[in-house]
Amino acid sequence: MQVLAMALVFCTIAPGHAQSTTEVSQFRLERLDDEILVSALLVFELPGAVEDALLKGIPMYFVTEAQILRERWYWYDKKVSTAERHMRLAFQPLTRRWRLNVSSGANREGNPGLVLNQSFDTLAQALATVKRLSRWKIADATDFDFSAKYRVDLQFRLDLSQLPRPFQIGAFGQADWEIGASINAPLSPDAMK
Repeated sequence: MQVLAMALVFCTIAPGHAQSTTEVSQFRLERLDDEILVSALLVFELPGAVEDALLKGIPMYFVTEAQILRERWYWYDKKVSTAERHMRLAFQPLTRRWRLNVSSGANREGNPGLVLNQSFDTLAQALATVKRLSRWKIADATDFDFSAKYRVDLQFRLDLSQLPRPFQIGAFGQADWEIGASINAPLSPDAMK
């Protein structure tokens, strides 16, 4: 009964529907020593429903995933490498500060791996860090034969599956909760040598 009541309360939080557009700009692939790095800037405005939930103490989870695929003419492209970056953004009401945790694994497995914790005074400062990928290592260059053609698929999204259950019920399929972007780029052998 409490879950149903929470779902009904949640549905009244944000009556308006604003379509969120997310874009990837300043996308760059580079090779530094034996690492393949990605830099990009994500451009989006936080929807009102997401901001309201954050201000009420509900943490939001953002996931960035990069896949390197080897192009094959005779079959589907082969997935060669995958890298993930999980970001948990939460408002701390007692300190009136924003907390951002960045890790390479999902937090629900109990072992998130190495986690970077940062605190910010404003939501704008915290979102600036969420929106910026700066020289993120997605693969080792020694694992590739650069005589073949490769492509990088980069995806960014708000992970609704990590929200509390009552919020998941109301958030799926709602335009106010859609934050996501993707880009496909060739991994040029000339740039990687």
